[in-house]
Amino acid sequence: MADLTPYQQRVIKRYYDNLDTIKLQRLAELATELYLAEGKKRQRIWDYLVAAMRQLGVSQARIEHLVKQDNPALIAELVKELQARRD
Repeated sequence: MADLTPYQQRVIKRYYDNLDTIKLQRLAELATELYLAEGKKRQRIWDYLVAAMRQLGVSQARIEHLVKQDNPALIAELVKELQARRD
């Protein structure tokens, strides 16, 4: 960090301070994309969703259940639940 200006250090610190919020927002965006996706794109979005859920600490059993159900509404409910935990 010695090569960074104080401004850059503050920006990086704020990014990491808000990382959970950023990841949760990305999960919500992916849920929206899942509603509209079909075929191979839908599978790719599920791959991104699984990675995002892992980063947010969702249990592997729950992730597997959500993937098996293939229901975007369940992802939206998960986002609401995670947001409620943060508040």
